Amino acid sequence: MHIVLTGCSRGLGAALVPHLLEAGHIVSGCARNAKQSIATTKAKEFTSLDLSRLHYDSVDVADDTSVAAWSKTVLACGPVDFLINNAALMNDPRPLWEISAAEFDRLIQVNVCGVANVIRHLVPAMVTRGSGVIVNLSSGWGRSTSPQVAPYCASKYAIEGLTLALAAELPRGMAAIPLNPGVIDTDMLRQAWSDDAGNYPNAEEWAERAAPFLLKLGRKENGKSLSVPL
Repeated sequence: MHIVLTGCSRGLGAALVPHLLEAGHIVSGCARNAKQSIATTKAKEFTSLDLSRLHYDSVDVADDTSVAAWSKTVLACGPVDFLINNAALMNDPRPLWEISAAEFDRLIQVNVCGVANVIRHLVPAMVTRGSGVIVNLSSGWGRSTSPQVAPYCASKYAIEGLTLALAAELPRGMAAIPLNPGVIDTDMLRQAWSDDAGNYPNAEEWAERAAPFLLKLGRKENGKSLSVPL
């Protein structure tokens, strides 16, 4: 399969890349700084992997023009079979009224508009073929709430609604799925919970479990809000 994965420079995206390559797939990834890609570093740790199947570009998903240009590069690598919208930001924990307009707007631009931008430029070709799976990373905070993270909650609630509406629009052979990855010890979680994040599995442990689960998703899961099993 040709898998597109946004937000590959760290966290869950970086941890997923080696497992997707190990399963024999082509991966087109992006992040705002490809030169500092942890994904590539982690992939190189797997000496048996064919890194020629990893294509990586610097893209800000919040910039529709950049996404449009990137999509042409992605589609030149072949039809997209599986799209994983993972790129996201966390706000610094504070009451909503203390969060600046700039911080709020940037989070929404990446977490919500970024997903829409990628869908806008890659999904039409999938629709034309009538096949493919779109997984948009949601969160437990897209189905419940906590204080201090209102912008993040808002963005992930938006992803739930956006994805379920998209699922109703797709041809019968396709699927759109909002996926809660679970509580994982990443930089984003540490931004919200500080050292308490260390009580949870790290991204590498998560990826070992999540990659095979993701790769089994198909049209039968269209429109279902799912979570990676514990």
